[in-house]
Amino acid sequence: MTAEDRRRQLVGIGLAKIVEKPIQDLSLDDIAAEAGISRGLLFHYFPTKTDFYLACIAAAGRRMLRTTAPDEDLPGEEQVEMVTRLMVEQIERRRDFYLALVHGHGVADPRVSEVMDSVRDGSTERVVQALDVPERQRDVVRAWWAYTEDRALTWSAVPTGERPVPVSELVAECVAALHALLAITA
Repeated sequence: MTAEDRRRQLVGIGLAKIVEKPIQDLSLDDIAAEAGISRGLLFHYFPTKTDFYLACIAAAGRRMLRTTAPDEDLPGEEQVEMVTRLMVEQIERRRDFYLALVHGHGVADPRVSEVMDSVRDGSTERVVQALDVPERQRDVVRAWWAYTEDRALTWSAVPTGERPVPVSELVAECVAALHALLAITA
């Protein structure tokens, strides 16, 4: 296995495990054992525990962007609705992990927030392109993502049968808020 293949394997194992438990609770011994290598060899590929965690978190951010990508063949309005729905559903499925990313729990390193920033930047770019938003309003779209994330996190904290609105209505409200913000900042 090449060094890059081994790094990908180790990050893949880490990604699979951080779905089950907080990243700070991952055992590098368990990761190495599952990969069939020694803990010492794991440190050949990732010099520190933090480097391994950051590689996993960065991979999670890239995965999040992939799983929330809209169908670019759809009209712009439908792309925005789709990416919003996919993000809300992503947050609902992985709420605890998402909270850890947003608030940087577990790994005391400023590079964790860089991952969240890259997700927000990528999501912002999708909306800007889909709606042909002027560059001067890019920050409005980015701020709207923070609002949408907060709504999704609050909504997903309520047990499924007790939520005040279904996901379709939450998405519609968020998209309406985007259009209102864009209109008042035009």
